Amino acid sequence: MKKKFAVVGYGGMGSWHVGHAQKSDVLELAGIYDIDENKRTLATERGIYAYSSLDELIGDKSVELVTVAIPNDVHLETVTRLLRGGKNVICEKPVALSSEDLEEMIKASKESGKLFTVHQNRRWDIDYLAMQQLADSGEIGKPIRVESRIHGSRGIPSDWRCHKQYGGGMILDWGVHLIDQLMLIYKNEKIATINCVITNITTDEVDDGFYLTITFESGAVAFCEVGTYNFIALPRFYMKAEKGSALITDWREKTKVAKCKYWHENDVLPVQTAAGLTKTMAPRDSVTLDEYELEIPKSDVHNFYRNVVKAIDGEEAQLVTHDQVRLVLKIMEQAFKSAELGQTIKFEY
Repeated sequence: MKKKFAVVGYGGMGSWHVGHAQKSDVLELAGIYDIDENKRTLATERGIYAYSSLDELIGDKSVELVTVAIPNDVHLETVTRLLRGGKNVICEKPVALSSEDLEEMIKASKESGKLFTVHQNRRWDIDYLAMQQLADSGEIGKPIRVESRIHGSRGIPSDWRCHKQYGGGMILDWGVHLIDQLMLIYKNEKIATINCVITNITTDEVDDGFYLTITFESGAVAFCEVGTYNFIALPRFYMKAEKGSALITDWREKTKVAKCKYWHENDVLPVQTAAGLTKTMAPRDSVTLDEYELEIPKSDVHNFYRNVVKAIDGEEAQLVTHDQVRLVLKIMEQAFKSAELGQTIKFEY
């Protein structure tokens, strides 16, 4: 049986959630609530019920699940009210502006006995899935360094994302996704240090880009970069592993893999460069290297909601766990600290 579902916030992501709910095999859309009367009117014009207040939504006992898609700075109050009002809650990312706020939400979830999770939808991105599946398969061995990048050239959208008080900036906007993905690729590693450099090319109020290096106790490295002033984008993903390398130039492209079959070559021919000969950088041949492409994984982002519904019914464990969300938030907090200090810092769990 489908679960009655509502959305708080009828902006960009709120509309996205509504659209998916209207086509869902596990949800039945009950309506939306937004503090903006114009957005409530727009929903009504589209044939969607608009609750007049959050209290009215909470009072609708038929609604079991609510997604919160509002600016980051008001997540805490709204999420806790819904949980204590008897609703299961999904919160858009980033879940909170501090670890303390997150713990308040988790506490409300435990006290109410209601499910609480975060919409980490980019776990279903096909580029990430390709890298995760390659790492999990062991096909080219254990990852040594994984680099993840998102580049654009239009600066930060001129909405709440431009303002610090609302939780704007790229670490909280895109960083939360890239960090979450990297932590799942390196799910068995323990973080040793964090180093972050932020950029302020188009605005001084929030970070419009950043470079984040996460070093694990094993020596492995996760690197992520977001830029909003890059007119030529660097590759989306690069993996250096024990037995080879992998590259995704663009999320729409297949993964290119180079797997080392034999480390040594008997006769390495020097390569002529402009300034002389080199054997160190001589290219490999087909005798020692396999080069191929992996098929693009199949993905359905609505599997997130299917999992949430089963988790509510006790049929599955929720995929986005409190501990995973805690870790990502702590990494973001310590990234800001590293950037402020201008140095590498020891990671504190």
